[in-house]
Amino acid sequence: MERANAAFAKYLTEIGASVHLVSYRIEPSLAIHPMVTAREIPMLAGSATLGIWRLDRIGRRIASELKAREPETRVVVNGTNCDWPDINWIHYVHHAWNARVEAAPLWYKARTMAERQINLRRERRILPRARILIANSERTRNDLLTHLQVSAERVRTIYLGTDDDWREMTVARRDEARLRFGQPPEVPLVIFVGAMGYDLRKGFDTLWRAWQELCANPDWDARLIVAGGGRRVKSWRQRVANSGLSWRVQIIGFVEKVSDLIAAADLLVSPVRYEAYGLNVQEALCCGVPAIVSASAGVAEQYSNELQELLLSNPDDPHELAARMSNWRARMDTFKSLTAPVAERLRSHNWRDMAAQIVALARSDAATQIDSRSDSPQ
Repeated sequence: MERANAAFAKYLTEIGASVHLVSYRIEPSLAIHPMVTAREIPMLAGSATLGIWRLDRIGRRIASELKAREPETRVVVNGTNCDWPDINWIHYVHHAWNARVEAAPLWYKARTMAERQINLRRERRILPRARILIANSERTRNDLLTHLQVSAERVRTIYLGTDDDWREMTVARRDEARLRFGQPPEVPLVIFVGAMGYDLRKGFDTLWRAWQELCANPDWDARLIVAGGGRRVKSWRQRVANSGLSWRVQIIGFVEKVSDLIAAADLLVSPVRYEAYGLNVQEALCCGVPAIVSASAGVAEQYSNELQELLLSNPDDPHELAARMSNWRARMDTFKSLTAPVAERLRSHNWRDMAAQIVALARSDAATQIDSRSDSPQ
């Protein structure tokens, strides 16, 4: 979400628009841009949900001031972050996922339940009032229609863009990345990128069970690197160590540039239980790296018919995941070739294209509003 918002704001400055940003975090280059007025709002106790009332209040105040000075100002908000009935760009639907936190301590379960109720109430109040809802996938659009009964004609799907750095990996870059992560060039390398917290949404528990099943087969020769921060990184490292598979699994924690890890990879695995889109999967595909992802993820809509074997029908089933990974290992070169045309198509829709679509939608909506006012009886 942050990456998409930053790309959109950057595009607006490039076309000469005056931009006001209100957020928990703002990219430094945008914060000092002459066309940008930035206001960072600190989180409360490190929680975006607990700080949302202040973010909402300040966002609405600034939007009101801007609209009073310039009535044609358009306001874009994300989900429940700000209660303003203009353009709402949805990257996550809280109604679509109830966190699975079975292994979490009681205080965390209680906080998660309270935050969910807050977000559900805000979604029910804020989203139906939006003039336009922009979904990042058809999955997200369907969730909005199903769970919140918003008008279908007000919901548009605009897929996330791609970065110019997301391109086919050269042999030299792959070798350099392998060296950085201490991996030999000849060994197949699988990666997982996702939060390692108490919530099982990203599905690493399914991957771990599948990985143990695969490693029981002496023919399985791949290694696994796990990237992601969270409260369970330490416990997962201990679990890997206790299993005797430390030489086959490396948990490296949070990675600033995922592209560095993707450069070293032969396969990305993302058995998510809920994912409105899946930017890490898109980045891997753009770089020519095949990715196994849950069929329910928004990014799965981008898969060609030839790549359907990489879509996981049940993210709770480690046996299915192990079978799909085995199939990939037996046909590595084939899947890499089949990924190439998908990568080319995805790279053709960059962040500027995405941002231009949003601007075009806003302008079209503004013109429609003007026409409707001019047609009204005086």
